[in-house]
Amino acid sequence: MNAQPLDVIGIGFGPSNLALAVALHERGSRLRAGFLEAKPAFAWHPDMMLAGTDMQVSFLKDLVSLRNPRSGFSFLSYLHAKGRLSRFINRKTFFPSREEFNDYLGWIAGQFSNCHYDSRVTAIEPVQKGDRVTHLAVHSQGADGRQTRHMARNVVLAPGGKPHWPEVFAPLRDSGRVFHTNDYLSQVVPRLKPGQRIAVIGAGQSAAEVFADLAARPEQPRVDMILRGRAIKPSDDTPFVNEIFDPAQTDRFHGLPEKARAQTLHSLAATNYAVTDADLIEQIYETLYAQDVRGEDRLGLLAETQVQEAQQAGAQVGLHLSGPSGSQVAAYDLVVLGTGYRRALDQSVLSDLIPWQAASAPDRDYRLPMKDRFEPGIFVQGFSEPTHGLSDTLLSVLALRSDEIAQQLETLHGSASAIAAE
Repeated sequence: MNAQPLDVIGIGFGPSNLALAVALHERGSRLRAGFLEAKPAFAWHPDMMLAGTDMQVSFLKDLVSLRNPRSGFSFLSYLHAKGRLSRFINRKTFFPSREEFNDYLGWIAGQFSNCHYDSRVTAIEPVQKGDRVTHLAVHSQGADGRQTRHMARNVVLAPGGKPHWPEVFAPLRDSGRVFHTNDYLSQVVPRLKPGQRIAVIGAGQSAAEVFADLAARPEQPRVDMILRGRAIKPSDDTPFVNEIFDPAQTDRFHGLPEKARAQTLHSLAATNYAVTDADLIEQIYETLYAQDVRGEDRLGLLAETQVQEAQQAGAQVGLHLSGPSGSQVAAYDLVVLGTGYRRALDQSVLSDLIPWQAASAPDRDYRLPMKDRFEPGIFVQGFSEPTHGLSDTLLSVLALRSDEIAQQLETLHGSASAIAAE
């Protein structure tokens, strides 16, 4: 990839840039494109591939169907290729398992050879010709420390969200006792032992899934789910509300005044944040009810409770809790944070480009505004919720957003070719 400048380098090879790779392919684009992915191989939330967990979005919102229902990269094409189409139809559901959808994404990723894995991007530098920036130098580093410099005319940033660690838990990040759900299967499950006491922090889908999984584990740990609210709240996935995720709503949302956008995001937060699928809520309720029938207390749900402080206490973690019964200190062997993800552009990677930025918010076409004489396009995927709506971080818009960006890249390439020919 670093022999000649590429027309576009995609940073990250998760669903967003995977959709871009497909869009460029199906457009018959002549752009020379490559992708850099920090992971050693394709993986999509591998540590949350829990048995029995389903997707929360219809399989029709795959990487292509809303743009091209006849695409050979659709979920239905994947099922046909795997010989499971008839059996999937017999299941009478729009929601495949998370494991199967991950396999679908991996099936697509395996059809592209232009991704360099084990390539964590460390910096993006402007390359100037006179007073103009004509290219970008993208620096990456492998797990072995080897560094590589790639040249590109445009970049598309889609590294995904980063696990959110509340400030109270930050000092215990390397304690070996506190983990994010993002590392659940690889870091928490191997540490499970009978008789342990475990706290799960949060009330969203991931926290609820981990609580349910721990409740069913053969080690039978004592588990408390600690949430600030009065109860686990159901996600609102009713039809009229779900229309906010339609790709056509992006234009409408982007056209609203800034204050109206913020109000809309707040009013519709129950569709995506700190909420759980209703069937999982019912499962947890039934589990706790059955426990009461047996007269047991291994599993607990501590509502209206906040963690005020977290400290290492020997081989345990001491949590200072405040709740309806006052304050208490509880000791846990392991703590699992179901506290979601944060999406913000990595300023350490973009620091060399800050002097050239004209504004921080992307334009409607997902391109970051840059100053005059800065020719490369810098596009973002998954970092535009305040300007493009709640669907920006979800699968719902990937098919059309990737095609919009592919079209813009081709336009930029045509402009650059015209300039070079002058």
